[in-house]
Amino acid sequence: MHTIQPISRVIDLLDPTRNVIYGMTTEQALAIVAEGNPDEINNIDGHFALVGHHGKTVRMARTIGRLMRYFIAKRAEGPSLVIADRIDTIHNWLKEEGLADQFHPSYTRMVPAHYLVEIELLGCPDPNPTYNRFFTPPRNTLPTDLDIIGERYISALHHEITRWLRRIPETDPIGVCFSGGIDSGSVFLVTYHAMLSLGMNPSRLKAFTLSVGNDSSDNSSDQGTDIEQAKQFLKTLDLDVFLEPFEVSQEDLSVSDAISTLEDYKPLDLQAGASLLALCRAIRTRYPDWKYLLDGDGGDENLKDYPIEENPELTIRSVLNNPLLYHEGWGVHSIKHSLTYSGGQSRGYARTYAPTTALGFTAISPYVATSVITVSEAIPYIELTDWNHDRLYELKGEIVARGVKSVTGIDMPIFEKRRFQHGAMSDKTFTDIFSATEQDCRNRFHGHYENAGN
Repeated sequence: MHTIQPISRVIDLLDPTRNVIYGMTTEQALAIVAEGNPDEINNIDGHFALVGHHGKTVRMARTIGRLMRYFIAKRAEGPSLVIADRIDTIHNWLKEEGLADQFHPSYTRMVPAHYLVEIELLGCPDPNPTYNRFFTPPRNTLPTDLDIIGERYISALHHEITRWLRRIPETDPIGVCFSGGIDSGSVFLVTYHAMLSLGMNPSRLKAFTLSVGNDSSDNSSDQGTDIEQAKQFLKTLDLDVFLEPFEVSQEDLSVSDAISTLEDYKPLDLQAGASLLALCRAIRTRYPDWKYLLDGDGGDENLKDYPIEENPELTIRSVLNNPLLYHEGWGVHSIKHSLTYSGGQSRGYARTYAPTTALGFTAISPYVATSVITVSEAIPYIELTDWNHDRLYELKGEIVARGVKSVTGIDMPIFEKRRFQHGAMSDKTFTDIFSATEQDCRNRFHGHYENAGN
């Protein structure tokens, strides 16, 4: 029979300065999490990863915009619960404590976004956590009028950007990771409009665009299409003065670096993460003191704009019938849910969070805010599409363009969808860099810890 021991210590290694909480202090938010009422946690407004204690219970909650992991370490005086935003942070703490032999990356757990995770202060054997959803946006409550939908959606985006801007010192510059696509384009234009509305100097704003050259090509024009798209987008609106391209070599992108930074092995996320890592490094080299970045990550998840045909596990019915599928995956109670990694964008936001954090930026995508997601979940997709794939893919551009026009008065150019990593480089460069399979990437990641654990 096992002797159950109380967990003697909770080691919170999270950086509280990365929380963005509105309308209350961090201490007040922590107290709410400690009490464990999901409805009250839903009232915490912003982007956060919080740990609270109440009696023998530890409670953890996060939104998509922050990452959060935990690990239970066995100690003679009782188990310890170690909490951090990264696997290697947990591993390093264990090494310092002489407990590294207990570690394996698969033993860590990611707190899934939008859930309150509760662990009783008992260990050995490890306790099973419980999950209570705190964010459940109502679905299909908006009318089918695309003008109304667009205005509500971009108004929510504008609200998030506006209050984020108010938190930033008035002299600090702001960069938008910009491809000229729908998501980054709308974030840039709404930020520009918000700055003008707030009486801020728009010269603080930059549109940072990545262009990856092909080292094996003698053709200097062998680059991705995003750079020309970004130029055309801004020139059409007489805003091209804001464009700042960063041309890097394909040698500046590394799958191995992306694996180490993201601590994951999913190819699509690694491709995006490697590209953003290259852009962040280039920005940091040119501007050593730059701090604030905005990104459009989450726009595809919100408006369900992923090619269903590329994923054999999905049908249009599963996409439209399952709430928050792209945000959270199949859900915490499904067999396919990964305890180590969570699911959907709850897992995938590492492609944005990890590169920007690693290079010392304070960054966020306003599209992952719960207020914006709430509007996106209220869209009546089934009525608007009648289960038609092509109609679903057309919706995003229509909704965002109408919304940007309504909120800012600007006619936003709309270009054909492509992923960041594809637009930043030519097809040949992409193939040269990203030839590794998912299994190759998984092996490389576990190779970092091949002597860890059992």
